[in-house]
Amino acid sequence: MNMEFEGRALTDDHIFFRSAGSVNPVVDRAEGIYLYDVDGKRYIDGMGGVGVVSIGHNVPEIREAAIAQMDKVCFAHPFHWKNMPHMELSERIARFAPEGMTKIFLCSGGSEANESAIKLARQYHVERGNTSKYKVISRWNSFHGNTIGTLASGGMRVRRDIFTPLLTDMPHIASCNCYHCPFGLEYPSCEVRCAHDLEAEILRTGPDNIAAFIAEPVVGAAGGGLTAPPEYYGIIRDICDRYDILMIMDEVITGFGRTGRNFGIEHWGVVPDIICTGKGLSSGYTPLGAMIVHERVFEPFRTGRGFAHGYTFGGNPLSCAIGASVLKYMEEHQLVGNVAHLEERFFELGQELLELDIVGDIRGKGFFMGIEFVECKETRAAFPPALNVSGRIADRAFRNGLIVGAGKGGIDGVHGDHINLAPPFICRESDLEEIISILRISIEEVRRDL
Repeated sequence: MNMEFEGRALTDDHIFFRSAGSVNPVVDRAEGIYLYDVDGKRYIDGMGGVGVVSIGHNVPEIREAAIAQMDKVCFAHPFHWKNMPHMELSERIARFAPEGMTKIFLCSGGSEANESAIKLARQYHVERGNTSKYKVISRWNSFHGNTIGTLASGGMRVRRDIFTPLLTDMPHIASCNCYHCPFGLEYPSCEVRCAHDLEAEILRTGPDNIAAFIAEPVVGAAGGGLTAPPEYYGIIRDICDRYDILMIMDEVITGFGRTGRNFGIEHWGVVPDIICTGKGLSSGYTPLGAMIVHERVFEPFRTGRGFAHGYTFGGNPLSCAIGASVLKYMEEHQLVGNVAHLEERFFELGQELLELDIVGDIRGKGFFMGIEFVECKETRAAFPPALNVSGRIADRAFRNGLIVGAGKGGIDGVHGDHINLAPPFICRESDLEEIISILRISIEEVRRDL
């Protein structure tokens, strides 16, 4: 394809890349579960972008909804206006959410949603007279965003370390990782000690200082699909209630059907106080995030001062129209049901990768799968970080026409290699088979080079 700009060759010279010297190809178009580069090569989107694309690429109904709204109004700030797409999207999200979670605060993405929840938790306690409560507990090997507030509350060392002087000191507890238990125990005889670690940290820090606890139902970038035992979140909910602490679920990846339920926390039968979302809410058609708040948490704001927080693009009519059309499309085509229907087959295929000597664990839910690589299956020992095993497998898969997500440090922040898969909800069984087949070939090719 001829790439020109104003009569000359188009270059990437002015892009501030996250990693300098990027050699990534240039994308041209996308359709369904596929993307195509400017040379016409096809790639399967096995990662849904970065856990974003749920309904597939280039859906005509979404494009038509965007155009229809652009013909009306694209920007009208809540300082001055209400708008109908904002109302519709909020109602659709409330219908999607667990019972009682009916108040919706919109923003531009997952980091903003989690940042909003941290600030809301603080102000919630202030409005009720508990002015000493401000700290947010999270787990090590967790990721909740790249803002200063969410980095402080997250536990992904590789993203935190360089910015540590800027971060408020927030408490962290052990990760829930049954494959590499931080306490050296085994489930179920462990009695889910990692969940009870929350109460221990609350007592160390002081209950009067703790505003909230935040966690992902299924760990994404930081842990590669780490999934808690059935009792875990029930224990967490009880502890939070005991000490007047808000329970925040970061469902930026798992929300809106990724796990085969509307929200991932539903697998544990628990209703949190706040759910934070992004990614799949708009399926990548526009930057969009939401904080979903339980009625009981909203109540102090009904009679007190307003929420001392907001964003330029919160409730943007164009983004809201797109988000509403995505949720409508998801409901009409029963895509959450498709994920639930194919989950068992997806993980049957994934389990076949355990035949390979460097694949140690397969975990996750729905259409979110984590694959961990180990140097020794017997000891579960990780590869030396310098080998960059997950990065090499992801690069090889990309060359083989499959997009996956590579992660490191899932064991202790330094050691551990994993690959994430998060394909679009429109995948058929044959699509899942092709994804696992290409990934297997890619793992085998890298294994021969180690």
